Amino acid sequence: MAVKIRFTRVGKKHAPIYRIVAIDSRKKRDGEYLENLGTYNPMNKEIVQWHADRIAHWESKGAIVTDAVKRLQKIKNKQVAKDVAVESVAPQAEKVAKKSAPKKASKE
Repeated sequence: MAVKIRFTRVGKKHAPIYRIVAIDSRKKRDGEYLENLGTYNPMNKEIVQWHADRIAHWESKGAIVTDAVKRLQKIKNKQVAKDVAVESVAPQAEKVAKKSAPKKASKE
């Protein structure tokens, strides 16, 4: 059985939402899948859910990732790298703000 990680469409007409699923390659696009790995909303280009650990698990088992999901992985990796960079800069900014803040006089 060849497993693929691909999109399956859910949602209404003109308002698609895609699930990222692990599915047997012989099944229909919207057929029964093995596992739900995430959700993507193309209307506002938002990755709603992303189970990176489960995607890595299926890839290690030999699942083939489709081109559309590969593009989404690149976008997600850029977002994660950007978030890590922002988090590492934020604590340094707090330290600078604390040092420059005036000390309050104590009432004793």
